[in-house]
Order: sequence, then C-alpha cells, then structure tokens
Amino acid sequence: MRTYRDGNGLSLLKKGKTGLVHAIFSRLGLILLLLALQVLALLGVFQWFEEFLPHIWGGTVLFTAFMVLYLLGSRLDPTAKITWLIVIMLLPVFGALLFWYTQSDIGHRAVKARLSQLAGQARDSIPQQADVLDKLAAGDPGAAALARYIRRSGCYPVFDRTAVTYFPLGEDKWAELLRQLEQAEHFIFLEYFIIEEGLMWGKILEILAKKAAAGVDVRVMYDGTCEFSTLPHDYPERLRALGIRCKMFAPVSPFVSTHYNYRDHRKILVIDGHTAFNGGVNLADEYINHTVKHGHWKDTAVMLKGEAVRSFTLMFLQMWGISEKAQEYEKFLAYPAVPQDTAKGFVLPYGDCPLDGDKVGERVYMDILNRARHHVHIMSPYLILDGEMETALKFAAERGVEVTLLLPGIPDKAAPYSLAKTHYASLLASGVGIYEYTPGFVHAKVFVSDSREAVVGTINLDYRSLYHHFECATYLYRTDCIAQIEADFQDTLAKCRQVTEESLRQEKLTLKLLGFVLKPVAPLM
Repeated sequence: MRTYRDGNGLSLLKKGKTGLVHAIFSRLGLILLLLALQVLALLGVFQWFEEFLPHIWGGTVLFTAFMVLYLLGSRLDPTAKITWLIVIMLLPVFGALLFWYTQSDIGHRAVKARLSQLAGQARDSIPQQADVLDKLAAGDPGAAALARYIRRSGCYPVFDRTAVTYFPLGEDKWAELLRQLEQAEHFIFLEYFIIEEGLMWGKILEILAKKAAAGVDVRVMYDGTCEFSTLPHDYPERLRALGIRCKMFAPVSPFVSTHYNYRDHRKILVIDGHTAFNGGVNLADEYINHTVKHGHWKDTAVMLKGEAVRSFTLMFLQMWGISEKAQEYEKFLAYPAVPQDTAKGFVLPYGDCPLDGDKVGERVYMDILNRARHHVHIMSPYLILDGEMETALKFAAERGVEVTLLLPGIPDKAAPYSLAKTHYASLLASGVGIYEYTPGFVHAKVFVSDSREAVVGTINLDYRSLYHHFECATYLYRTDCIAQIEADFQDTLAKCRQVTEESLRQEKLTLKLLGFVLKPVAPLM
C-alpha cells in the first residue's frame, strides 16, 4: 500500500481521489444506483395498489380511519404523530406502508439485540461509588437525581477527582490532542462521525501509524456515511495495512433499510484509559478553520483526565463490540485512571442509544431547563424542536430564567436553517433570547446553567440527534471549567446579531416558504 507525505502529514489517498465525483464513479456509485432502483420498484408496488383505490374506496376510508386511531393511541412523539397523520391522510396506502416499514426495525433488529446484550454485560462494569453520589446529593439533590436517571438508563456513574479542560475552538482541541497522542503507551481508541484526509487527520494519522508500529493497540471507528463524500470503501483496509484496526459503523450497502437512519454521531478519543476527548469536533479541516466552508467554524470540546475517562472507554468498546464475539471490558477498564485529587466538582460522561426508546439526550437538556433558576445559555448548530423541548425552553423563560440560544449566522444547509426559523416567533414571544453568530457557523453543542452545571458533547437540538443518532456527552457539575464555558459563551455572544420580531419580518420570503413546507415533515428529516 502506498502512503503520501507532505506538509499535511500522512495521507493514504492521492489528491483528487475524494469527494462526490469520486464517489459517483466508485463502488458507492453502483450502490446508490441499486438503491435507487429498489426505491423505484417499491414506488411501483405502491402505485399498483393506488390503481385499485377507486374500486375499494370504502375500504380505504376505513383503513385510513384505523391508521389515524392507531397513531393517536401510539407512543410516538406528538409532533411525529402529526407528521404521519398528514402523510397517511394524503397518501393512505403509500403512507401506511411507509409507516409500517419505518417502524418494523428492518435492518437493525440484530444491532438492537446485540446492543441490548452488550448493555446488560456492561451494567456493572463500572460501579457507582456511593460516597460520590452522596456528596453530589448533599450539594444538589436535583443534580443527584439526574445522575441516578443517567445511571439507570445506561452504565454511566458520576465521578469526582476528574480534571476537565475546555477548548473553545476546534484548533485548540487539535493541538492538545496531538500532544496527548504522542504520550500513548498502551491503547488509542477513536470513534468519530466524520474523518476526512487533510491537515488535521494527516497529522493525527502520522502519530497513529507510529504508535501502532511501536505496539500500541490503535483502533479507529467512523460512520459509514463518510463513504458518500470523504473516504473510499476500502479505507479500513488501508488503515489495517498500517497496523491500525478500523471499522465503519453501518457501511452503505445496496439494500433499502431503515438502519441507515441510525448514525454514529459520537466523537470519542480515549488514550490509555486515563485521558479522553469529547465534543462537537470531527476530524476534518473545517473543524480547525484550516479550510473555510461556512465562515468561521465555532466548535467546542473537553478533555478529561481521571476516573470518568473509564465511561468513554466503555462506550467505545460497546460500539466496537457489536461485531465482536467476545467483550473486552475487563481488559481495558483495568488500566488505571489516575485520580485527580485537586480537581473540583463532578463529571458524568453518558451515551444515548436511539434503539432503546429512552431519549436520554433530550431529557438531560430538559432537566437542566426545568431546574434552572437564573440562566441557561445554549449553543447549537440546529434548532428543529419537538413539542416537549420547545415547551421546556419557553416555560423556563416564562419562569424568569434567562434562556439564550446561540445559533449559526451562516448555515451549512438551507433546510435545517429554514426549519430553525419556524420556531423563532414562538420562542421570542415567551422571552427566549435568540442570537446568530455573524462570523460563520456554530457547530458547538453546549448547555451551561446558573454557572454551576454544563453539558458539552455531540447532541444537537434537532430530531436527528435527539431521536435517530448514537450520541454522547459530558455532564459537568461545579467543575473549574464551567466558568470558562460561560466566559466563552459571552465572548461568542458579543460577535452575534440579535434576532427580533422586526428582523424576522425582514427574512427572505423563499426562506420562510421553505420552512413552511418542510415543517410538517421535520420529524422524518
């Protein structure tokens, strides 16, 4: 296998061998063609059914009424119910078949069963230290109750003696990440939604290859959607040639499946069980502002050192273990995570699995909103809310809490940008402050409340993150870095324009129309 070295570090691809054009004329192009043919065949079946509708109109009416009653009595989110009601009322046969297809778990039943098995095996791998939870409860019963919920929903305890470093920009995280990778002696685990060759990944890959050659257990996992634009299908084999173990999560295959809706959106790096990184920063050059796509890229991350790192080790091993026969929890959790005795506060890393029916990411956010007394400051790239989250934001503001949303000024996609604006008027009416980052795109996922608790992670305020993606985050309570997070929010806020009722009236008509059209189907996006 050939490698290429230049000022960007180590590369496994020739320049010009990535991107959409390469994807079209590669294996992926054939897969997309086969998927398109399957979709056309399915539509043909639906059309065949539609031809019989005039002859069975009465039956169709009864069938539609049944579906409406079923949806009303289902456990779906109310906003999703409305979407499906619209689809089924407009297209009874097609809509019903589409609904049952998406609810059938076709394509991910095996993954769901395996993850449930792995969660059961891991439940007691990291026991909750009773004295730590007791100390948290003594200081804040509400935060302790949240910690108990997260523990019950997964395998994640709350820790003390964990030092947390906050990075206000992706380039800050990258610089420290390189330094920490150079110190690895035993294992390096990387799990990222996006990896793209360039300066950022090239410098990282250079170190990973060196460490693998020295006997360090290096593992890389990335989401299969990278095959659409950033990496070729055989990239895992190319990494294995360097001694790096690699997997794609849910690689693209030529079969129509609901499995593709569930993506690995997590960003995790673990080194030797004592250092971990988490946040919104993927491994591509726009995240460190080396390339500019949507103005200045504002992103955030945290580095953990101490006992809480064990939870990220476990998260990675669970996802890695989906396709493995034996679990490796004991081996890697045995590596010492040196307690940071001078570190203040409490740290709780947690994950959110879309297949267990428990919306952990959304519930953590809503709990923070419901317990806040003074302020909740939020950074998010997207704002596509269900009824529950919108109500929580508005209720907090109506209670007198200063709720401020900091969102992109330059969007990366027109559809989510237009959908975000459909929520503005209602939120403003309740007293929620909304600001847009004028220099560029906000990709940070940050909640900070009352200068005492915060969340930094991968969880956006949209349906994809809250319902469909594998996600992770770090909950912080009275850690030293919370003051830095709040200061970063205020610094970023100073570079934003405030959204007002007047500015909403001046928005482009095309943007308003796009949001109006997409709003009914937002849960399906």
